[in-house]
Amino acid sequence: MQSLWNPVEAAACGTSLLAQRVHSSRLLGQNPALVLHGGGNTSVKATVLNFFGDEVEVLYIKGSGGNLATLGGEGFPAVKLDVLRRLADLSTLTDAEMVREQRAAMLDPAFPNPSIEAVVHAVLPHCFVDHTHADAVIALTNQADGAALVRETWGGRVIVVPYVMPGFFLAKAVRDLIQDADWSKVEGLILMHHGIFTFGETAHESYHRMIRLVTEAEQALAKRGGSPDKVTVAPAPATLDGQDLRLLAAVRRAVSRARGRAVLAVPDTSVDAAGFASRADAGALATRGTLTPDHSIRMKRAPVILGKDGAIAAFALDYLESHSRLQTGQPTLDPAPRWAIWPDKGTIAFDTTLAGAGIISDIARHTVRTIQQAESAGAWTALPERDLFEIEHWDLEQAKLRTAPAPKPLQGKIAIVSGAAAGIGRAIAEELHAQGAVVTGFDLNPETPTRLGGRPGLTGKVLNLTDYPVVQAAVEDVVRQYGGLDILVSNAGIFTAGANFEDMDPVNWAKSLEVNLTSHMKLLQFCVPYLKKGIEPAAVFVGSRNVAAPGAGAGSYSCAKAAVTQLVRVAALELAGDGVRVNIIHPDAVFDTELWTPEALARSAERYNMSVEQYKTRNLMKTEIKSRDVAAMVAAMASPLFGKTTGAQIPVDGGNDRVI
Repeated sequence: MQSLWNPVEAAACGTSLLAQRVHSSRLLGQNPALVLHGGGNTSVKATVLNFFGDEVEVLYIKGSGGNLATLGGEGFPAVKLDVLRRLADLSTLTDAEMVREQRAAMLDPAFPNPSIEAVVHAVLPHCFVDHTHADAVIALTNQADGAALVRETWGGRVIVVPYVMPGFFLAKAVRDLIQDADWSKVEGLILMHHGIFTFGETAHESYHRMIRLVTEAEQALAKRGGSPDKVTVAPAPATLDGQDLRLLAAVRRAVSRARGRAVLAVPDTSVDAAGFASRADAGALATRGTLTPDHSIRMKRAPVILGKDGAIAAFALDYLESHSRLQTGQPTLDPAPRWAIWPDKGTIAFDTTLAGAGIISDIARHTVRTIQQAESAGAWTALPERDLFEIEHWDLEQAKLRTAPAPKPLQGKIAIVSGAAAGIGRAIAEELHAQGAVVTGFDLNPETPTRLGGRPGLTGKVLNLTDYPVVQAAVEDVVRQYGGLDILVSNAGIFTAGANFEDMDPVNWAKSLEVNLTSHMKLLQFCVPYLKKGIEPAAVFVGSRNVAAPGAGAGSYSCAKAAVTQLVRVAALELAGDGVRVNIIHPDAVFDTELWTPEALARSAERYNMSVEQYKTRNLMKTEIKSRDVAAMVAAMASPLFGKTTGAQIPVDGGNDRVI
């Protein structure tokens, strides 16, 4: 394992113990082989002045659920050290009492809750303490003869801690085991099936010990045949064709139903994931248990193994059965899997957010690599089912998930918006994303990726919507990236040069029909197989006031929009049986788009002998219609609010007397 320590960067921290603590914590957090997403914790002991100016010994400890890779000083609450050490003297302490007393001992209650391992850090006498879930240590300790391997690898340089439930019980066990420790020889604690603690009087000493001990674990694994080259890799990333994508969408729908809400299904078909999924024993290995106990809150105890009909339902049934068998008063959690092994293809991560799915993918990637190394070094042996059940249902672990923001209305939904680079289309894409959906915008404008980029889950693709093979490939790419499709907003359109029919340019007529009608039909056609497997699926088309109230000289545009309206009505009839809602909105006089420059608005207002403001509000309600108003309506129609509506035409025009 490579050390990231840089003396110059370390020196820049000065004499501040907290600054030094933050610096070395980030070095640990930057290495995913040591720490993954909220895992691990670090601390430093210091003497500070309290509110009254009195000196008090405190433990700066990572806040619960914080990310070591990015955490600053604001993520390390200062807790009175004497209180934490007195907690370890108690014979019993409930989780609720521990959380309460730790918070009560904080100098500043505005900081996050101290780590659940705060008491463990407090009973260790060293200034700096580091705790990680290093892959190599886990692979070495998760063996049938793990304790013997630890002694063989490190001898008396470490204290071996048998698996104990984290928190108070672990603190008690550690305190008892270190009573007679010779700290001139002991460099760390090895927690069976859990991880490693190192410590020192300086940040460098503790960090250096971590790197050295983990490196020695890697060498011990390799000596027993568990080197990285024992990991199965595929010759190339797995490919997902149309049939695979339909299966992926069906799996996502089944998982969403089991969870009771929409989830993303993010596949990993990399050479590592596909290689593991090609192993005949992949299912047997992956279902033995999680890499570390704390992974169970995000991963559950095992993945679902795809390949048989009803795999998701069988997983959920088995999960509920195990709860009935193992529980001693714990609440029932949803029975949906959090990840899957897809034979010969790779893995799939399921979560309601893109960030959450990314975390699960990262953990899965490390899991499949590490358990293969552990198996090659002997036999991958996870914690017993009951221990994993207890940690997954532990309220202090579940509390980390409860701190997440409240779900947004469209969270977990997957959307495509055409004509998304500007105006109404861009407003729709941004509104759907703001309400929690992952959104891909299609547009001919070369600036589409830039205009929609910069935010996770909102992206733009440059394409010509009349280039149908490219459009089909783009739809499939969305499914390949997120696992399915729930919302289609077909918005792209052009306004061809106005002319009466006797002067109609056949090229303009054909172009209007191609862009304003046929491209909508083809986009719908490509999306239907995935919408049928979507979660509360909806297609919303953007029409025009011209359908109900056309004007002379706009025949090519008005006829195409009228035909799209008929397309929507027929599609509503055809797709209702599959639960797909198809509706259309008819906006009018939306002037905050790139088509309407101030000069164009002034000229149009002058033709009506109006001011610009009068022209923009020339409807019955005397209100201006903006792109965001149309977007809000589209988002509502894509949501459960319109869950019982299909084949409808909704005006967004402030009231037009000709339409009414």
